[in-house]
Amino acid sequence: MGLPADKSDATADRLAALTMPDGASWARIAREAASTRFQAMGLPGRRDEYWRFTQPDTLNAIQPPEAALYPPEDPPAFSALDRLSVVFRDGIFDPEASDDLALEGLEIERLSTATQADFHWAKDLYGVLETRGQDPVERPFAALNTAFATDGVVLRATKKILKPIHFRYLHEKTDSDAILHFVVRVEEGAELTLLEGGPAAARFNKCMEIDVADRGSFHHIRAQGRDHERRAVTHLFARLGEESTFKSFTLTANGRLTRNEAVIELTGDNATAHIAGAAVGDGDFHHDDTVFVTHDAVNCESRQVFKKVLKNGAVGAFQGKILVKEGAQKTDGYQISQSLLLDEDAQFLAKPELEIYADDVICSHGSTTGAIDEEALFYLRSRGVSASEAQDLLVLAFLAEAIEEIESEEIADDILTRLESWLVRHRG
Repeated sequence: MGLPADKSDATADRLAALTMPDGASWARIAREAASTRFQAMGLPGRRDEYWRFTQPDTLNAIQPPEAALYPPEDPPAFSALDRLSVVFRDGIFDPEASDDLALEGLEIERLSTATQADFHWAKDLYGVLETRGQDPVERPFAALNTAFATDGVVLRATKKILKPIHFRYLHEKTDSDAILHFVVRVEEGAELTLLEGGPAAARFNKCMEIDVADRGSFHHIRAQGRDHERRAVTHLFARLGEESTFKSFTLTANGRLTRNEAVIELTGDNATAHIAGAAVGDGDFHHDDTVFVTHDAVNCESRQVFKKVLKNGAVGAFQGKILVKEGAQKTDGYQISQSLLLDEDAQFLAKPELEIYADDVICSHGSTTGAIDEEALFYLRSRGVSASEAQDLLVLAFLAEAIEEIESEEIADDILTRLESWLVRHRG
């Protein structure tokens, strides 16, 4: 069955406004296949099951709505850490502002350079994990990204990389429309920490494909914040080998519309995948976490921990699924999504799911929505804590379970500092 006429026309108009980058034959084939997938799926709408909580109109539009620029963060996220910084200005790599990309045990180069090579390790990954992640749920913006990404980075870790890699995004044009694609390969026994921070663009479409080999380890921490009028749709596609580890945490503060999708496959025995997020929103704020974790191996563990604090009409959404395939015995799957509504105007929408085809598993999911605990608030007030400070303390306590997923204490402290600053700015 073909697409409805209105969706088909909108999809064709969106495609007509984009230009596919040049590249070697393998890159061209991957991009053309992604464009074909996108045309078959069409742009998403509120009638699509996994978009019923989120209005995609501004993501579908040919031109993004303008997004006002806000003063720079002071200091920028992760600036106190010893890290290798890779800078993008409105979706374009800035070599002058970036650090020297030479680092022992790490191969890193610009996507446009890698895709010009006739033979490159990224050939086996570019668009591959994104394609796998399209079944059983269609993710049209990811296919659009693979087809038309204008910039990005490919990086491969061959040993334990002691210094984090930091993708720093700068938003300097009110009408910028960035499409970035990243390919990450963590080789057997290697370890990599990847940081992301900054608003990126007025509208941002990002796709990251991550392949973690046997006994490899990948840690990912990102901070989405500052420019409130920005729109973003992001995708993480990860495949885990035997005894490998994947951990991802996202802090989202501000943003008119943010949709973060994650698709994780545990394909090797004894693999571990943790994905967590903390979101704080005030006013015209819509934040959607959509997660799909597939267990396809024995004795694997997954955790999904998502917390949202909402006020003044802010909206949060969570769609999380754990799929345990036949034969994936001794699976341990945990999922929790909770919201703290600071007034009666805020809203939280949740759709937790379990689908299990193995009989020796431990799987659970839960979702709750509530207000500030009045007894706890009274307890703090009775000991001389002001009302605003007491509320902030209870909010931070509520978010603690998600932040605890960050292994690095130094990075966790940076995240806490940013949350505290946001709460102070939004008091009252």
